[in-house]
Amino acid sequence: MYKTLLKTLFLGLSMALSLPAALLSGFGRIRGVYRFFAQAHALLPGLPGDYLRAGYYRWTLKEFGDRSRIEFGSYFAHPEARVGRSVYIGSRNILGRAVIGDGCQIASGVQILSGARQHLRGEDGALSGSAQGVFETVHIGSGCWIGAGAIVMADVGENTTVGAGSVVTRSLPANCTAVGSPARVLTPKSADPV
Repeated sequence: MYKTLLKTLFLGLSMALSLPAALLSGFGRIRGVYRFFAQAHALLPGLPGDYLRAGYYRWTLKEFGDRSRIEFGSYFAHPEARVGRSVYIGSRNILGRAVIGDGCQIASGVQILSGARQHLRGEDGALSGSAQGVFETVHIGSGCWIGAGAIVMADVGENTTVGAGSVVTRSLPANCTAVGSPARVLTPKSADPV
């Protein structure tokens, strides 16, 4: 009971401390200011930093669920992101326009991109995509595990495991294990060793 009360107290305090940054960013609507504070909050170490990041993202993201945690060096590049309940995000992750389901665990060094499939060349050879503000939302289903160093550029179905260092270039179904570059779904028999 005391532990829950202390966590609630720390979260309330962190939301109060991060309110000025959220106000200055227009609660995520002023993009340059939002990114400045997102990156600044990423540099705060330890448990106090985890709480301050959670407070800032509760104010600025579309959704940041209860009991979710985001560690040192990790930040969301887009305020349109949504994070479900009880999500763990390890250190040094760069997260784009993502929707992350309840209970997901994301290891360290992961990138969830939000524009990789939009970088196309026109007839004149010029790139289009993020420079023009064209982004896609990547959906990570509930209960997923994303291994260290993975790069996710497509949707991941619920309860799916993405192996460390894998590169997800195509959508993955629910309830599977995928590894490699590009990530391939393992057969159920060989899914254990990841």
